[in-house]
Amino acid sequence: MTFDVRRFDIYRKVPKDLTQPTYTGAFISILCCVFILFLFLSELTGFIATEIVNELYVDDPDKDSGGKIEVSLNISLPNLHCDLVGLDIQDEMGRHEVGHIENSMKIPLNQGDGCRFEGEFTINKVPGNFHVSTHSATAQPQNPDMTHTIHKLAFGEKLQVQKVQGAFNALGGADKMSSNPLASHDYILKIVPTVYEDLSGRQRFSYQYTVANKEYVAYSHTGRIIPAIWFRYDLSPITVKYTERRQPLYRFITTICAIIGGAFTVAGIIDSCIFTASEAWKKIQIGKMS
Repeated sequence: MTFDVRRFDIYRKVPKDLTQPTYTGAFISILCCVFILFLFLSELTGFIATEIVNELYVDDPDKDSGGKIEVSLNISLPNLHCDLVGLDIQDEMGRHEVGHIENSMKIPLNQGDGCRFEGEFTINKVPGNFHVSTHSATAQPQNPDMTHTIHKLAFGEKLQVQKVQGAFNALGGADKMSSNPLASHDYILKIVPTVYEDLSGRQRFSYQYTVANKEYVAYSHTGRIIPAIWFRYDLSPITVKYTERRQPLYRFITTICAIIGGAFTVAGIIDSCIFTASEAWKKIQIGKMS
């Protein structure tokens, strides 16, 4: 007794002499192939492209930073001489630094009547402030003009990711040239730790921030007006994480199989319905003629 393996064939073949090609079937087949090609290209584009997934959690993401945050500040004061401009840093850990000069640069503006201050420094991860003022000057000016334009204020590593649109330089472009020259400016910042993880698993740490500001005229104990530009900051306990992901290969293959199988099945049903209706109509017409 011989054993025929062909009995297990679930894809039984229909002899060619029992099949009948039609124009309608050819038209539906062409449309089906075009539709499958369109869906395949759409899925392929989605598979190649990456997506950014964000999540929130409570933690300090950059524990290797030693409790420090890098700050980059670029500000122009067109009506205040560079000899008078200084950066002071204070925080709740007892830091009080007047006239910070490390990694900073002063560029004269308006034939020396103004100044552009560019500096990079670190702050502790505790509430505090840093401010641009004349406090470090050897002689205090009579009427210091604190009108200014902020070009950049950023914290942490710079993220150059097109799909991530965050407030990493929220004060960039802030223009206070039309404000009271003797007014002090308070910028109240809420700093949000931000992590970006790429496809390779490498993480970059940066910080976004929200800002609110106010203007006021401040007097010293002697009655003199001593304006300053204050940046008061506090850290949020919430961390924002952006993760770069790509669709897994098995999901892409599953989707393609579903597209091909579904498209051919639906096309076959449509073709069968049209063919059956056409044959029935022909029989009706033959019946009328006879």
